Amino acid sequence: MRSYARPQTLEEAIGLLAERPRRLLAGGTDLYPLAGAQLDGDVMDLMSIPALTGIIHQRGLHIGACTTWTELATADLPPACRALQQAAQQVGGRQIQNSGTIGGNLCNASPAADGVPPLLALDARIDLCGPQGTRQLALSDFLTGPRQTRRQPDEVLTAVILPEHALRGRSAFVKLGARAYLVISVVMVAARLQLSAGQISEAAIAVGACSAVAQRLFALEAQIAGLTPAAALAAIRGADLGAVLSPIDDVRGSADYRQGAARELICRAVTEGLA
Repeated sequence: MRSYARPQTLEEAIGLLAERPRRLLAGGTDLYPLAGAQLDGDVMDLMSIPALTGIIHQRGLHIGACTTWTELATADLPPACRALQQAAQQVGGRQIQNSGTIGGNLCNASPAADGVPPLLALDARIDLCGPQGTRQLALSDFLTGPRQTRRQPDEVLTAVILPEHALRGRSAFVKLGARAYLVISVVMVAARLQLSAGQISEAAIAVGACSAVAQRLFALEAQIAGLTPAAALAAIRGADLGAVLSPIDDVRGSADYRQGAARELICRAVTEGLA
């Protein structure tokens, strides 16, 4: 490590980035393992910036990028955010949850990042701040591939925004791994649903760890809209998921296995979300 900076304000952080590129540190639960024996280059620690922490209820939810998984899991959030809180309780162990942050999870951009499917189901948007000002992107546009995002080297991810319209209904998160805890997902699903007069009036379904980037299943959502829960589950079991997901093959599971597992987990998440 050539230098270490710990700015106290967002303005100070942006100024340091304008001078030269720096590796951003927020919790370090992904950065340290990836770095190996030591961190190379210049490092900037964001965890002392008050503006990057906390959850604000104002025309939706504003979640600071350095908010930890423990803070998310224990916050008073609407039922639509239950999937996000369930995911927060399954990110590593308690020590990881106490240190790891939602912004770091997104910037690390792992295909198996537990926080991404629940946030996609909540139509999450990302605030980025740099010398040129602030810009906002949909999370689906921010993530471009494994370990790849649209964050520029001189920008800081400052917040995750959940719009008010996405806080309707209830949600659930279901994860499949080799064991119950401390495991990288083979498949994970988040589903947010709203019922009206016994029919699904709104559905948002996202699947992670099956492709290079977690995906919303918009065609499936449209297919089950207006159906009763029983009819929706039948439609899910008969849907062609392979063309949409294009599941990957790796050491944790084959494409065929992932496709079957995704279908089952979608059914479980929908059932739990409607319960």
